[in-house]
Amino acid sequence: MDRILYTAMSGARQSMEQQAVVSHNLANASTTGFRAQLHAMRAVPVEGDGRLDTRASVAASTPGADTSPGPMTRTGRTLDVAMKGDAWLAVQAPDGTEAYTRRGDLQVDGDGLLRSAGNPVIGEGGPVQVPLGAQVSLGADGTISAIAPGQDPDALVPVGRLKLATPGPGGLERGTDGLFRAPGEDGQPGLLPADDDARLISGALEGSNVNPVETMVSMIDVARRYEMQTKVMSTADENDQRANSLLSLS
Repeated sequence: MDRILYTAMSGARQSMEQQAVVSHNLANASTTGFRAQLHAMRAVPVEGDGRLDTRASVAASTPGADTSPGPMTRTGRTLDVAMKGDAWLAVQAPDGTEAYTRRGDLQVDGDGLLRSAGNPVIGEGGPVQVPLGAQVSLGADGTISAIAPGQDPDALVPVGRLKLATPGPGGLERGTDGLFRAPGEDGQPGLLPADDDARLISGALEGSNVNPVETMVSMIDVARRYEMQTKVMSTADENDQRANSLLSLS
């Protein structure tokens, strides 16, 4: 069998994986604070009996996520926040670890826990809890203030502070749950210290940094690349069949 089948198959497989990444980005083009996932491929020389200078296999090389900021939109809602600069909001992931997100459409659940996309928001002493029924506002430094039901505006009291963190030179790593974590040791996520200089904008949201037009063009390009790889496999199979026919006649 011509080993070009294997080289073309590796390209088709990586094209399918890249298409999945592009589709995921396009599906989150309107998700608050979403960071586009990046996908790259690299050529790998073919080793062994099938080695030819004109053939190369393909391997995936995922560099991470696009951390460029998304567009800011004013909402006027007191629990909507947009992080400035490189600041990230600390949340508690479903596995109990500390993770980081740019999604700032916060909600208060029935127990008074402040949540971001269902994940408890972390403050100075753990998950942030606010008085039920209170009117909550957020300061530029992440300070949470509340007015109890039936109280006048003069009764505004601080109830906590959001943990805002800024990644170091190592950056952040995207998890399978869509949250970001600091690289740690022995495969365990690390913890970022609170950044007292980090600031946020209250009453605004940061949109996704996915460009729908560019993503659609990328999707078409990947689809055509996949068709090209499958055509190569089909042509190689036809050549093998014709060669077998010639050998059987001889």
